[in-house]
Amino acid sequence: MLSQEKPSTVPSIEASQTMLQMIMINPLVTRAIYAAAKLGIADLLKYGIKSYEELADAVSVKPLFLYRLLRALASLGVFAEEQEGYFTLTPLANCLVSDIPGSLRALTIINNESELYQVRGNILYSLQNGCNAFEHLYGMPLFEYYIQNPELGKTFDEAMTSVTAMDIAEIIANYDFSKVNKLVDVGAGQGKLLASILKAYPTCKGVLYELPSVSTGAVDLIKAEGLQDRCEIVGGNFLESVPAGGDVYMIKSVIHNWDDENAITILKNCHRGMKENGKLLVVEAVIQPGNKPCAGKFHDLAMMLVLNGRERTEKEYQALFEASGFQLTRIIPTMSLMSVIEGVRIG
Repeated sequence: MLSQEKPSTVPSIEASQTMLQMIMINPLVTRAIYAAAKLGIADLLKYGIKSYEELADAVSVKPLFLYRLLRALASLGVFAEEQEGYFTLTPLANCLVSDIPGSLRALTIINNESELYQVRGNILYSLQNGCNAFEHLYGMPLFEYYIQNPELGKTFDEAMTSVTAMDIAEIIANYDFSKVNKLVDVGAGQGKLLASILKAYPTCKGVLYELPSVSTGAVDLIKAEGLQDRCEIVGGNFLESVPAGGDVYMIKSVIHNWDDENAITILKNCHRGMKENGKLLVVEAVIQPGNKPCAGKFHDLAMMLVLNGRERTEKEYQALFEASGFQLTRIIPTMSLMSVIEGVRIG
């Protein structure tokens, strides 16, 4: 009896070439989605089907060129051409609607505006020089640039608020805050995450800690949520100190912005401020080992290009915690990109 040949698991050269070309075309896909987001096409379609001529007239672009853009995106499931020349939203396109929780419109725009787009074209600079390309191109750190360019900074803040909105439900669903008396949110942004936790846990009190230029903008949100009696807003710089007296310190989407030295400084300040036996919650993407697809690995490339930070593995977070006076107790994955990395204060 002849043995059957096993089918080869190695793709042919033609299949490999096709696959690589599809990967390489992704920047054009990204720019196409950016154009649709910038023009607000999803907002125009949220109430129903429209022709490409109507859409083009509303956003002052050439009709046939817009049709070609939307046709290409529809082939990927971003919008749908229901009948010839008429487009509707899809679940993917709905993510670009401005006023929905977790909208990706602002994030799409900020990631593709000329500054960050130019930075990606300088990836070889970072590889050859071991430093971020943003400061090389623009002569100052990213966040300082946003301060000097407030409109861009506003879009960045909107993007971060939307990203946090996507993570909030997962964080609350996967971590029990019922025994927390005072929660200090370090680098809290506009305070959406902290406000959501306080609303879910009525006995918990909170401290929102941010740079003064950012924390003032959180006042309206905290008042609107009716939390002004349970949430103190404090302005300051977490590289210098953090508010004292909390039993749990939470820091989301901050540590990945910094190199190890500055990350340890921030965590040591939390250690110094918290009560004995206090807990630390670092909410970040955790890079997984091996060759499996992992969005965190590409987020790490973004950190390499625009900041001096990085995404980290479990071992790398364990080392940071130990250097800062914490023992890493567990990592709680969620259905979002974020994990809750818990540590307890020692020493």
